[in-house]
Amino acid sequence: MSGSSDGFVDYILDCLSPLGNISHARLFGGIGLKDGSVQFAIIMTDTLFFVVDDSSRRKYEDLGMECFSYNTKKKKVNIRKYYEVPVEIIEDQEALISWAKESILIANQLKK
Repeated sequence: MSGSSDGFVDYILDCLSPLGNISHARLFGGIGLKDGSVQFAIIMTDTLFFVVDDSSRRKYEDLGMECFSYNTKKKKVNIRKYYEVPVEIIEDQEALISWAKESILIANQLKK
């Protein structure tokens, strides 16, 4: 799984296992996480990003988290749909599941 260590991906999948129907697949340089057919998260270089919307983005920004970004030859591209999940949330399974549920709900709403 390029871009992310197998151990980190396995850890996140294990933490999210109580949610049930979580699948993963390679995505560009990382891993996409799906609930059913809806992608709600990405893992890039051992960093977890959840889907956000205008209402949930603020809590990530208030905690100093940044959106997923990548560099092209000409500029830095910011993908404001995905925000980094704080380490303290990743380390607290109950909190991680709560944030994941919110992200899944948002991803489903955005898909419609």
